Amino acid sequence: MIAVVYSGSRFADWKLSDKGEVISNFKTSGINPFFNDEKSITHLLNKTNELIYHAEEIKRIYFYGAGAFSKTRQKIIEGSFTKFFRYSKVVVENDLMAAAIATCKDMPAIVGVMGSGSNAAYFTGKRIKENNYGLGYALGDEGSANWMGRMLLKDFLIGSMPEKFKQTFLHKFSLDRKQILDKVYKQPYPVLFLSSFTDFLLDYQKEEYVKNLVMTGFKCYFETYIIPLSKQYPNIPLHFAGIVASDFEVWLREVAVEYGFDIDMVVKEPIYNVLDYYSNKN
Repeated sequence: MIAVVYSGSRFADWKLSDKGEVISNFKTSGINPFFNDEKSITHLLNKTNELIYHAEEIKRIYFYGAGAFSKTRQKIIEGSFTKFFRYSKVVVENDLMAAAIATCKDMPAIVGVMGSGSNAAYFTGKRIKENNYGLGYALGDEGSANWMGRMLLKDFLIGSMPEKFKQTFLHKFSLDRKQILDKVYKQPYPVLFLSSFTDFLLDYQKEEYVKNLVMTGFKCYFETYIIPLSKQYPNIPLHFAGIVASDFEVWLREVAVEYGFDIDMVVKEPIYNVLDYYSNKN
């Protein structure tokens, strides 16, 4: 049996497969080594019934997640997984690698991730080429769920949100300035709070304010990541993965055209394609 995991900061998608057949699929809280230490990851594994039941049957685990870029961060996940899945070989990679496998398999491309966070890189067909991006929720994540949450709350707090939409926002969330600042600056895992407003924006995507906010984020994303990468690696396909890229795909493609790009593929949940990829190899 193999397990494939694709994790953002909010949620982790799990698929367990045996001989090409999906045995179980479920979600857990997100696993991000920037926010979760080995102890908290082990605690999460120990309270997930599906994993307890199948732990000794799983022989290989392929984990792809936000924050898992350096060897140091990867070892945090490897440490807890190796102890819990005692008979399994554990492979830990970043979420960009999963996006690359899901969209272009073994072909070179520029690959973008837009979910709770955002990033982009050049994929050689075998590996992700390292760059200076991926600065996280405080300094980066342009166009992501986290970025949109930040901008939404900022507009609300400084009074630049349209009054009608402000009332809709308050009816939905009943938040005030003190609560927001407390959740962002004092409570643990502020990125989870900031990225939790995506469904609300999706529900009200017909509002001009929402469209402007989302498209502004996408423009920041293209200017920060895609345009510099395209200058380094011209004339290769462009692919995207992640819930934000998929849910707002029409606007993402619209912004891409504005900057002279054509997006080949957008995948909402890379885990399905990654599972197929490894199922065919095992």
